[in-house]
Amino acid sequence: MPTYIRPKIHGALVFFTVALADRSSDALVRNIEQLRHAVRLTKAERPFEIEAWVVLPDHLHCIWRLPEDDCDFSTRWRVIKSRFSRAVPKGSLRQSHVARDERGIWQRRFWEHHIRCDADFNVHLRYCWFNPVKHGFVGRPEDWAYSSVHWDVRFVVGGVGA
Repeated sequence: MPTYIRPKIHGALVFFTVALADRSSDALVRNIEQLRHAVRLTKAERPFEIEAWVVLPDHLHCIWRLPEDDCDFSTRWRVIKSRFSRAVPKGSLRQSHVARDERGIWQRRFWEHHIRCDADFNVHLRYCWFNPVKHGFVGRPEDWAYSSVHWDVRFVVGGVGA
């Protein structure tokens, strides 16, 4: 298996995709308060700014801005996933989950992309906002309840999302 080395960029702006192990599950929206609680606690312990966030039934996308003196997003995700997993019923467990004392909720890894410029940021911000439309859950981004589009002035005033 190849060794993947994540970039160590302090103060990075990073887009993430994080998915459940069972892609047919709706556990994220069904347990949205537990997810929000896990994020709040982790954010209080290991600060980061949320630039965008959208939660779909089986996966989420978000953009974080890390502190200028920090590049450790992996620990933040490990803690968020762990807190959420302990707050909800176990998933379907394979032998590998049992061997690693996992609860079978999340895919082990996540996908990240370091934002390189304003245009790159706008592409990923728009991706977050329009993902519920892409998946056919709603006709307009603002109709999806689990999205930062509701508190993002860029969308409200007709910026990037228009």
